[in-house]
Order: sequence, then C-alpha cells, then structure tokens
Amino acid sequence: MEQTLRRSLLFTPGLRTDRFAKALSGGADMVCIDLEDGVAPDFKNEARDKAIPALFDASLGGTGGGSAARAMRINPIKTQLGMRDMLALGDYGTAPPALLLPKIESAEDVRWVAELLDEAAYPETRLMVIIETGRALEAALDIAGASARIDTLLFGAADLSAELGSSLDWEALHYARGRAVHAASSAGLDLIDVPSLDIKDEEGLRREAHLAQRMGFTGKAAIHPVQIAPINEVFSPSAETIDFARRVIAAYEASDAGVALLDGKVVEMPVVRAMRRALAIADKIAAGSAQ
Repeated sequence: MEQTLRRSLLFTPGLRTDRFAKALSGGADMVCIDLEDGVAPDFKNEARDKAIPALFDASLGGTGGGSAARAMRINPIKTQLGMRDMLALGDYGTAPPALLLPKIESAEDVRWVAELLDEAAYPETRLMVIIETGRALEAALDIAGASARIDTLLFGAADLSAELGSSLDWEALHYARGRAVHAASSAGLDLIDVPSLDIKDEEGLRREAHLAQRMGFTGKAAIHPVQIAPINEVFSPSAETIDFARRVIAAYEASDAGVALLDGKVVEMPVVRAMRRALAIADKIAAGSAQ
C-alpha cells in the first residue's frame, strides 16, 4: 500500500482564498481551508460561499493545482453552522477530498458524518478527526475505529487545555497526547500534533516537533508557511535512518528464523514494520521531489 505523506498540515482561513492558493504550492503535504476557528462568527456564511468553490478549483496553487493534498475543516457537526457546511458540500456535486471534523466527542458523531457522505454518494471523501475535548479523549479508541473513512487524528491542545484548565506546555498535556497516540496507532492512523502559535520561534517549533515525533506522532500542523520546512524536516527519515532501515530489512529477509541479529541486537517484526514505513515515506518524498 502506498504511503501517503501527512507530515505537515497548513491551515488557511476560509475567507482568504488567496492564501489557500499560495499555500497549495508552499511545500506542505496537506492544506486545510478552515471554516471553523479561522473565521469570525459574522462571516461564516461568506467564508463557506468562498471556500467551497476554492477547495475544488484546480487552477489554484500553480501548475496542476498545487502539490499539496486538500482538505476543509467544517464547523462542529452538532451545530447549525456545521450542518449547513455539510449540506452545502453535498449540494455542490463534487466529493470533497478530506474533511476535518472538530469537536467530535463520540464514535457516533463520526458515523453520522460518514452516513451523510454516503447519502451524497461521496465514497472517496476521507475524514480527519480532531481530539480536543475531554469526552473525545476518553472515547479516543472508539472514535479512531468509528469509520473506514478516517485516515488521520489531530491533537487539539488549545481547546483541550482550556477545558481541562491546564497550561499548553508539553508536560501538562503529556498524558493526553499519550492517549491520542494509543488511539491512532491502534487503528493504524496518522496523528498530527497541534500547531505552534509563535511563528517566529523556529527553535521552539523544532523542539515540539521532535518531542511529538519521538512520542509517535506522524506530523504537525502549521499556521504559517514558514513553519512547513522545519516540520517536514523533522518528520522525514534522515539519511542515517534510511541506511539503517535498509540494513534492518536486508538482515531480516536473509534470516529464516523470524528474527535477525544486526550489530549485536535482535531484530524482530515490530522493528521491521517501523523501518518499512520509514522507507515508504522516504520513497514518497523522493517521488514528489522528482515531479
């Protein structure tokens, strides 16, 4: 199965379709046009009217419509705004490639959206679910397995910390991140970390990205194009990792015992799976660079 790149996810506000156009060619793996947090309440309808046509506009983003995968974050599905977003997408007549679902709190919430997409005959639309409430954190395992449409979870630290009464720093939300990692890995999903809000602090961004990558996250969201290159770098296999992965796989495949010995260490299937995934990501990056 082809490895899809989801190292970086760049948000752009729904009213600013000019930013969406630029973002598509800015190096992010995914670009999400945002109808929720990125739009003030009085402008929700205007943003929807602008953003939905932009989502499908192949001329945006330069030649070929830009290299990034496209997505849209709708308003919470249990609100009138969220339902209007879904109905407008259904009426548009073209399947959205991916939807980000905020404020999801149960597997049933996800299944409801999936049923609406089924009714609209949009079988290819993927779902990306944000874990950003206490109830979502408690139900994360069930949410992750709620629909075959889900390919990604996102960790929403800002809303979650506000609900928990905690700070936003890494240590305060370590337990919550761990639950998100557990849920995503159990369902075989990618997991995207919350954006860093200080766009001038590249050192802090890299620190957060490295911590997330070590913990099991597969990518990180961004709010500005300057954050994309550092994020992509952190979540891309290094040359040393690629070389080690090839050696691991070669040693394992040369063994007929179900395990192998490399540099004095035992190599078993979990390590092999991780190394195969690293090589799949490296191959995808190389393929994208060659285009």
